[in-house]
Amino acid sequence: MDTLTHALSGALVGRVLASRRPAAGTRAANAAAVPVWQMVVAGTAAAIFPDLDFVLGWISELTYLRGHRGVTHSLILLPLWGVLIAWLLARFWQRGGRVAAGWRSFYPVVCAAIFVHILGDLITQFGTMILAPFSDHRFGWGTSFIIDLPFTGILLAGLLASALWRSSRVPATAALVLLAGWVGVQATGRAEAIDAARAYAAAKGIAAVEVDAAPRPASPFNWTAIVFDGERYHYAHLNTRRSEPLLATEDDNFIRRFSAPYLPVAMAQWEVRERFGTGSTRALAEQVWNAEDFAFYRWFAMFPVLDHAGEAGDGQACASFKDLRFLTPGRDAQPFIYGLCNAAGGWRLFEREAGGLRWIDPR
Repeated sequence: MDTLTHALSGALVGRVLASRRPAAGTRAANAAAVPVWQMVVAGTAAAIFPDLDFVLGWISELTYLRGHRGVTHSLILLPLWGVLIAWLLARFWQRGGRVAAGWRSFYPVVCAAIFVHILGDLITQFGTMILAPFSDHRFGWGTSFIIDLPFTGILLAGLLASALWRSSRVPATAALVLLAGWVGVQATGRAEAIDAARAYAAAKGIAAVEVDAAPRPASPFNWTAIVFDGERYHYAHLNTRRSEPLLATEDDNFIRRFSAPYLPVAMAQWEVRERFGTGSTRALAEQVWNAEDFAFYRWFAMFPVLDHAGEAGDGQACASFKDLRFLTPGRDAQPFIYGLCNAAGGWRLFEREAGGLRWIDPR
């Protein structure tokens, strides 16, 4: 999920966990109480914290790619991050002269907000290393697209309703329940897309090694269904609930335009891509794929297929791969297309962009 959505989710968690003010004259009223607004701010700050791993990009591009959604998104390290952030928040408010309880009062909401951030990333398909630093395996449930406007809208509505009914936690709690329901709808769409892929494989007599579906924008029923037979990928952009194609023009709103390429299951146009291509460049593609310098991409990619292979000038033979996970209809450019060229003295790593090849320091 995007950082704004994470921030809103943390604020909502802070509102849900904020305690009501004790009644005046009671013993509890004399104890240090954390104002609701401080709990909301604490939840927001904690939910933003995991995405501070963007600083890895200051080291190198590959360091960021290898480390993003790593230790700051770890369930194992979450309790430690909770102590650190809760202590910093308590110190900040105490030094600022604002009433604040000790760090233990903030600890539950901070941990809950970080946990909700991790959940928000787990429902996407990018992959989250929740067992870091002991494992770099990327987990992802793949129910939700990376930017989900209804998801963000539910969070925002819950916070606005909480601002109107300040004394009640019901609006914030209801928003979290609605979010769970929305993810459930997306999970239903995912299951339907996978069923459509399995039906396609059975109809074509394909011995499927892997069947999956990648979430797409604009609808919980827009998916790229994927079948891998060990040598090639079969994929189609489809909508599991549509019975007729959706027509869209340049004058239509962006949601309709984004959704139009996804056809009904019965009309889906399946495409086939060889993982290593065909013809004279296949050996080069396999060599690049198995190179030690390309290990990071073998670890990163879920549905890798050959993007391009051939001469790149100066006698260099190059091959690049892309990931069908990021192949979105209507998008001008696809991210994360990497490859190697057999330069003198060894391989040379590059990323293929719209303007050509961009050489990358492998450190």
